Amino acid sequence: MRVSSAPFPGPDSAPPDRARSTPARRTVLGAAAAVAAAAAVVPSGSPAVAARRPATTEPHRWRTAAIGGTGFVTGILFHPSVKGLAYARTDIGGAYRWDDRTARWTALTDHLGWDDWNLLGVEAMAVDPSHPDRLYLALGTYAQSWASPGAVLRSEDRGRTWKRADLTVRLGANEDGRGAGERLLVDPRDSSTLWLGTRHDGLLRSTDRGATWAPVTGFPVTPDPAGQGVTLLVAAGRTVYAGWGDGTTSLLRTTPSGGWEAVPGQPPAAGATAFPVRAAYDAGSRALWVTYANGPGPNNQSAGAVHRLDTVTGAWSDVTPLVPADGDAFGYGGVAVDARRPGTAVVSTNNRWGPVDTLFRTTDDGATWTSLKDTAVLDVSETPYLRWGGEAKFGWWIQAVALDPFDSRNLLFGTGATIYGTRDLTHWAPRIRGLEESSVRQLLAPPDRGGAALLSGLGDIGVMFHESLTASPSRGMATGPVFGTATGLALAARRPSYVVRTGWPSGSQSAGAFSEDGGRSWRPFAAQPEIAPSAPGPIAVNADGTVLVWSFVHWDGTPYPAQRSTDGGASWAEVPTCPAGAEPVADPVDPARFYAYDTRTGTVHRSTDAGATFTEVSGGLPSGDVQFAMVAAPGRRGDLWLSAKTGGLHRSTDGGDTFAPVAGCQESHALGFGKAAPGRGGSGYPAVFQTGRVSATHDGVAVLRSDDAGATWVRINDDAHQWGWTGETITGDPRVHGRVYLGTNGRGIQYADPE
Repeated sequence: MRVSSAPFPGPDSAPPDRARSTPARRTVLGAAAAVAAAAAVVPSGSPAVAARRPATTEPHRWRTAAIGGTGFVTGILFHPSVKGLAYARTDIGGAYRWDDRTARWTALTDHLGWDDWNLLGVEAMAVDPSHPDRLYLALGTYAQSWASPGAVLRSEDRGRTWKRADLTVRLGANEDGRGAGERLLVDPRDSSTLWLGTRHDGLLRSTDRGATWAPVTGFPVTPDPAGQGVTLLVAAGRTVYAGWGDGTTSLLRTTPSGGWEAVPGQPPAAGATAFPVRAAYDAGSRALWVTYANGPGPNNQSAGAVHRLDTVTGAWSDVTPLVPADGDAFGYGGVAVDARRPGTAVVSTNNRWGPVDTLFRTTDDGATWTSLKDTAVLDVSETPYLRWGGEAKFGWWIQAVALDPFDSRNLLFGTGATIYGTRDLTHWAPRIRGLEESSVRQLLAPPDRGGAALLSGLGDIGVMFHESLTASPSRGMATGPVFGTATGLALAARRPSYVVRTGWPSGSQSAGAFSEDGGRSWRPFAAQPEIAPSAPGPIAVNADGTVLVWSFVHWDGTPYPAQRSTDGGASWAEVPTCPAGAEPVADPVDPARFYAYDTRTGTVHRSTDAGATFTEVSGGLPSGDVQFAMVAAPGRRGDLWLSAKTGGLHRSTDGGDTFAPVAGCQESHALGFGKAAPGRGGSGYPAVFQTGRVSATHDGVAVLRSDDAGATWVRINDDAHQWGWTGETITGDPRVHGRVYLGTNGRGIQYADPE
């Protein structure tokens, strides 16, 4: 199951309806995570590969490949009493702390492991103004019944170490309304008391600094199981205000007696002011600023407003900078106030796909406003992909705005792809180093040293050619054509300069492309099957680059027959004998051989005529999960590995005729190969990498390597480097033994070398 998150603006700014209809980033474990994989049945009489007890771990140095953001930054928070200290949250990629000395973000939640994948989304965060080292995170990516309950992390050292309190309710950091907030707050009257707003379970309170939580009785609204619930919590002096997204009252506050009441005189909870998105308190003028929209966002907003409450007199003022209208429909999102200059505030528009979103700034309590986009000078040279194959945009999905309390001109805002920052209100550049949020779909390490260090296929931003792992790719997104989410990436094993890619079109109808220079430059296929733009699936190229086999899968999972080209994509013909929707796999040695694993039936099919026809050669294999995958070992004819999640790991050395389970491997979720270990000669078996579980090595899913064809395994990650769900893609490096590249779902590309 997949859901859209950050839409891609493309070279011509895709309209909202299109951005929502094409799958973007965020692989959700969804139904696959909610149900166990079907029991595996292997062919009778297949011999099992014996496993010996290995050394269990090998220390590695883990780093994150530089791209720069790429995902939705849903919150940014400056600490009010510590200069240079800030935090950021993301919808699926965890939380970060800003280091002003190094000008980098540091990831704070990489320790969350496989079973805690649902906690990588950060619903809300809070700091304690009186205790600078305290940090709180409310975690939970999905509030659906198949997801695990949320949790609250609390730290006394700015996120270096954590204590955890598990909740009984679910949070929704990657659902509609994820840019609202913050939903977590330290009570201004008592640092031991915290408030947490939930979507479907009302308001929670902790009186022991987040260690335990209980529902607040007397909160005067009724939760809606399908609603948004508490949208924001903010302190105004000693009063706590709460936004509510599901009823006729949209703003409540605490009373002197300890109860809650609707704020008198507030705008009606309808139309442009139906949903309170964000709020900020200007202590200098004692005013509360509230942004509104007619929906939670970040999509589907077409009206909005900004209102200001004088908390002394109780008077409300409509200070909306620009009223949305036909032809220029949008909502309002982020809001920040200037702690040094009373009456100064910044608000953002959101979901403004025509003129593009902007920030409005006022210095006179909202009497007049200036659009900062109109005078903005953008410099995206550090992260060139932000040009999207054309010209960089000021932003979209802007619901996070933060103004430095120590510097009135140090302003940050989050978008669907990055954080922009300025120190003079005119010149803007991504302030994103260290924050990597890609949802990684494919990884390919070319064998030649003169090519890319790595090729990657990503959610939302297509394919990248990484000259270096420490700088964002200079070419940005692959163009000619531009894709949104990549669905396929392959090279010809005996002609590695020839690379093909497929993906969801952006700015054109082209869903496939080829490169003859290792991925540096691209051209679209001269022709493509009619189904391609609406169902672009994975693609394979045979060993010598003369034949392509392209599979097609609609975003809803509907499979379509594969098609074959023998002229580089100039023409295509249906292959009715290839299982519809199955991912084609090319033999790395024999150009006449392709394979396909039908995960619906648990059968393997083989072609010996370069993909013209396929024949079933084995059955009884694990079935029922489209994420089961087959991988061909490099440099070997007919050596196939089948990764079947809890169905284990299976291997065939006879081109798929028979498969044997790899003994001792209880789970295999992603599999890849790298250079053979040194000292084993030219016939040494390639290093095998996987995300899986081998109980003799580690009691849990881990990143593993075998240098003896699966007989023994070592764990190569550690408890500090887990990144939630890592079951999509992994590969070794054919040029460097031990180097591994790992795709995450929201923490970008992780790579490591043995220490």
